[in-house]
Amino acid sequence: MHLDGAPRDRRSGVGASVLASRLAECGLAREASGTLLLSGVSLAAIVAGVGTPTYVYDAAAIRRRFTVLDSAFGDLPHRVCYAVKANANLAVLRLLEQSGSGADIVSGGELLRALAAGFPADRIVFSGVGKSDEELAAALATGVSRINVESLSELQRLAIMVETGVGSCTIGIRINPDVTTDTHPYISTGKGGLKFGLPLDQLTTALSLLDETPGLRLGGVAMHIGSQLLDVAPYLAGLDQLLAALGTVRAAGHQPTVLGLGGGLGIRYREESPLEPAEWIAPLRETLVATGCTIEVEPGRYLVGNAGVLVTRVLHRKHSGGREIAIVDAGMNDLLRPALYQAWHEIVSVESGEAPTGLLDVVGPVCEIGDFLGLERALPALRAGEHLAILGAGAYGFAMSSNYNSRARAAEVLVEDGRWAVVRPRERLTDLYRDEIADPFADEQP
Repeated sequence: MHLDGAPRDRRSGVGASVLASRLAECGLAREASGTLLLSGVSLAAIVAGVGTPTYVYDAAAIRRRFTVLDSAFGDLPHRVCYAVKANANLAVLRLLEQSGSGADIVSGGELLRALAAGFPADRIVFSGVGKSDEELAAALATGVSRINVESLSELQRLAIMVETGVGSCTIGIRINPDVTTDTHPYISTGKGGLKFGLPLDQLTTALSLLDETPGLRLGGVAMHIGSQLLDVAPYLAGLDQLLAALGTVRAAGHQPTVLGLGGGLGIRYREESPLEPAEWIAPLRETLVATGCTIEVEPGRYLVGNAGVLVTRVLHRKHSGGREIAIVDAGMNDLLRPALYQAWHEIVSVESGEAPTGLLDVVGPVCEIGDFLGLERALPALRAGEHLAILGAGAYGFAMSSNYNSRARAAEVLVEDGRWAVVRPRERLTDLYRDEIADPFADEQP
């Protein structure tokens, strides 16, 4: 964000060959007419049926990504637990559950979603830094595989709950390895001084508390160092700290069977060079085998990010201050990442594969200067009523959307085998105030 309040990303686009590669990577291709297809399904046909803004997810792409990641471990005992926060639509969750994934959750709502999608309790891991007593009780009653604690105070609360008869459980200790990562500061979770993870200097105290609480069993030691990571070096540094913690835990007489590496595998949004799963695991493999533990990972973005697009309609064009602007019907309430992180998402025309004719700011209708999807983008000539597809929107797109400006949240669609289906209808505007009470004291006597 510039000091004058006008955000500028100053990135007009990518080369034609790189763009073609991005389209293919996201399962997109063009018909001879120029219309954009996702996994063989016309995006124009989808929005003709359900309108815009609409998220569209490719089922086959999600399955492929899971298979690639799962296969990278070979015969190393492991479990992939999908980070539900990335995209919590039940259809997406069901796809991953049927593929053999577990679920990594961070709230009671995600617990209910995972169960509704068919995940058995013993494949659900409850992480997160701020679980309420009600959420902990629900996890205990459900019998989730493990509750990952991230602070002494959380561990103390859980100890009280099991001692007062709520039940026993298996826990994990999610440490903070104090590792710096080369990613946006808002998604770098492994540094010291942040809310994430138990500081290593508090580990001995945590183990003493476990010793005093027979209802708690330590089943795992884990870490999470950040998101959108493109290099194996932070994982290597974090693993050193994680192994030190595992040694301390075992020396204290505990025998955890799971070692959690976290998630964070990055994807390509523009011209990044993300790690392939095999490149991620290979340098760690010998060390991981030596631990004798089942290795657990928690990918989110990697599995669903490039499997989804957000389709939006051009409302009108305007010229202002020497800039060409397209105002579209998707805004920061639909896709927050550009406003929150100044994140880059490639933007392409749905109807036309023609060469760009100029630079265009693609902005939304929300009453905020930060409401933009992309600035100074090289796009073909666009008219009102035409559509744009925002790529790489399958993760942290709908999941972070809101009703700001009293806007209904977008529809969600799944495509598979040449078919498409609505997996979440567009909200109705009347739903936004359905449970509100306009005059709560109307029946009171004066």
